[in-house]
Amino acid sequence: MLNMNQIVETHDILFITLDTLRYDVAQNLLAQACTPNLAKVLPKTGWQERHSPGNFTYASHHAFFAGFLPTPVTPGIHPRLFALGFEGSTTTTDTTCVLDSSNIVTGLAVKGYHTVCIGGVGFFNKRNPLGNVIPSMFAESYWSPELGVTNPESTENQVNLAQHILEKTPNNQRIFLFINISALHQPNYFYLPDAKDKIDTIESHAAALEYVDRQLAKLWNIIRQRHSTFCILCSDHGTTYGEDGYTGHRLSHPVVWTVPYAEFVL
Repeated sequence: MLNMNQIVETHDILFITLDTLRYDVAQNLLAQACTPNLAKVLPKTGWQERHSPGNFTYASHHAFFAGFLPTPVTPGIHPRLFALGFEGSTTTTDTTCVLDSSNIVTGLAVKGYHTVCIGGVGFFNKRNPLGNVIPSMFAESYWSPELGVTNPESTENQVNLAQHILEKTPNNQRIFLFINISALHQPNYFYLPDAKDKIDTIESHAAALEYVDRQLAKLWNIIRQRHSTFCILCSDHGTTYGEDGYTGHRLSHPVVWTVPYAEFVL
């Protein structure tokens, strides 16, 4: 496990949540070589199978920004990358970066990071008080319909915005860039040209991930041109497509709480 006290202040940090991505879909496409740009950066072992702390976007991201990232599925006490200062944490170790703040975003700002949020799904839309809760943690935040779930080119638009932000930020300024990728969230039927009756399916969910993967090559290139960057990629929750009679998420089903996770340095 990396010592985050050696990463923080020396590396840029990129945190991408692939909103709603199912672990089984991510792993299957990786094994079939259908996500080559993810394959280029993921560890040789591929995606880690983890349990999300929440079963929908709002709950999961509040946990993430409190330092509770998805937990490895194997039993045991698993040290965390980030933590906030509070007594009694059994998962805070010498390798954990402990931040003196109410969330890791403002904690990293105290460490000298410029914090930026590129929103995706509705909880980041800044259109109402609820949609401002998470973006307000950041010094700079963005959302528009072009970045949201109804735009078939949302990831391309998010990557282009990330490029603009990274290019305008001086190389000697450490940056914490968070991107909530919205393409996998419903609706995603439009990633399958022959989708029947405009209905989302696990096949259109997979097609959405292949679309996202095609956009990521540009992002990796931009990051490599800037500075050494510690990256976290994960899903916040999965979603059901009829399993055991369930559809959607905000429910506790294995395909909802089991998520893909990866961390690496670019």
